[in-house]
Amino acid sequence: MLPHRKKRLQNILLLLGSSFIGIFLILTALNSQLDLFYSPSELNKNNLPQERIKLGGMVKKGSIKYEDTKVLFVLTDFEEDLDIEFDGIPPDLFKEDSGAVMLGSFDGNGVFVAEEVFAKHDENYMPPELSK
Repeated sequence: MLPHRKKRLQNILLLLGSSFIGIFLILTALNSQLDLFYSPSELNKNNLPQERIKLGGMVKKGSIKYEDTKVLFVLTDFEEDLDIEFDGIPPDLFKEDSGAVMLGSFDGNGVFVAEEVFAKHDENYMPPELSK
């Protein structure tokens, strides 16, 4: 093989190898930051995940209860229901019969302990100060 072709081949192989290593590192970093989104019916009640997950659904009507700083409620996807416990102040848009997404994990009793709660709104949402 001619010396200039050998050098070009080495440069191409070095570039490809560096690219593969870079892509691998990026994908590994993204995977460690990934929070899976589940609905209540997607979870197997006998084998609940112990890692931190995102859970989404509708807040069941008549299920919100306040105990000191905790908010207890039921999240549903109209097929399955899950008990949720959140210690904190829920967002302003959090209410019954509306969508919510939460980040947290299950305790040993099958209750989802939310670290963060995000209230969802429809496409027609307008902040209260603008709707006056």
